[in-house]
Order: sequence, then C-alpha cells, then structure tokens
Amino acid sequence: MHCACALSLIGLFGCGSGQPDQPAAGGDDPYAAARKRMVQEQLLGWGRGITNARVLEVMGKVPRHEFVPENLRAEAYDDGPLPIGYGQTISQPFIVAFMTEQLDPQPTDRVLEIGTGSGYQAAVLAELVKEVYTIEIIEPLAKRAEADLRRLGYTNVFVRVGDGYKGWPEKAPFDAIIVTCAPEKIPEPLIAQLKDGGRMIIPVGPVWNQELILLRKRGDKLEKRAVLPVRFVPMTGEAQKARDPN
Repeated sequence: MHCACALSLIGLFGCGSGQPDQPAAGGDDPYAAARKRMVQEQLLGWGRGITNARVLEVMGKVPRHEFVPENLRAEAYDDGPLPIGYGQTISQPFIVAFMTEQLDPQPTDRVLEIGTGSGYQAAVLAELVKEVYTIEIIEPLAKRAEADLRRLGYTNVFVRVGDGYKGWPEKAPFDAIIVTCAPEKIPEPLIAQLKDGGRMIIPVGPVWNQELILLRKRGDKLEKRAVLPVRFVPMTGEAQKARDPN
C-alpha cells in the first residue's frame, strides 16, 4: 500500500540501550534552543502533557532538522508536519512524542515502525529501545532515511522498502508496532506479528473520521481503545483507489 501519511492533530487538550554511537547533536548545536522550546511549548504546554521522562528527554535530543530538506530546517521544530518529497510529510513533534509514549517503550523492546519516509520516528524510537525495524514505502525516501540514520549513528535501526501493512514477518514477533499510515481496518499481518502482551498504535478509519487506536494483544484477543482523533493527508496510489468513497 502507498500513502502520504503524516498525522495532524485535530484536538487534545485537557535511557535506552539503542542510543546512537555518536551524539546526535554537539555542544555547539544551533538547534538546541529550538528543541528545548519545542519540548516546553509543544509537548509540555497547551494542556497536552507528555509525561514520560525518557520520551521527553529523547525528543529534546534527536535532531529533527536532519530529517527534513535543508530549505525547511528553520521550521524543523515548529508545530506542524513538513513535506519531505514524493507526497510524504514528517509528522509533527507532538504526534511523534504522543505515539511513542503510548507504546511505553522499554530498553529491551524490538519495535516495528511503518514509516512516512523521513526516518525521524525511527530515530526517536532508536534512543529508547533495543532494535527498530522500519518499513518505508517509497524507495528514494527509504534510501535517504537509511543514509541519514547511518550518518547520525543509529546502528540499531534496520530499513527496508515494502508494503508496510504486510509487516516484516521474518523479524517477528515485535514487542510494539507503530503505524503512521491510516488503513480502514487493522491489518491482520500486523496483529499476527505482535508479541503476546505487546502494544500497537495505529490510526484507523476513513479519511474524514480517523482515530488513533491503542491495542494490547492478550492471547487471541485484542484490547482496543481510541486515544486521539487525528487527520491524515490523503493516501495515494492503490491504497487510496481501493478506499470506499462513501
């Protein structure tokens, strides 16, 4: 399936063993202040309340500007998705932090991520868990994301190109799965690849009425709850053509 799949927020008001070999940002990092402001205003402010200390620490560390085109780096820490080419966008910082927090990532976890193509969500996860397996849908973006992740020292992230809704069966089971493309229903292969007791966070529903769903696998049952209303930019390719227009 193909999708342009960055999340937008409709409304919500009210460290790990996989760290990179080299620090993502040096002492003279000109973006350090912007990241600090992003955490204070977007993740802690506005009544939103990201509370996981490890997630907050990582969001203040990972260099989001390295995962956007150079001409957009001045906007990298603003509240909003940014285009990264090929009809794809990088999700806004709050959504990345929120989805990550919902998974309650642990240092020993192996996580499957169905990505938008930037590599940013994978980098955030890589700081928190043992291994990240990310499936990118568009090959040029996958190659660029992989190169960026390697350049920044994220050696515990593994990238492939493919249909994200089919998952990565040879690497399953996963402790957690995070999906940033919205299907109309939860793909069965992803459920099968989730470890018993594992969590999945995934946006589900028609374009005009999507919800972010958190699932917990308990044997042959799934515990589900909606945690956030969301909106995606339109899907593209065969996945969008197959959608029910009604």
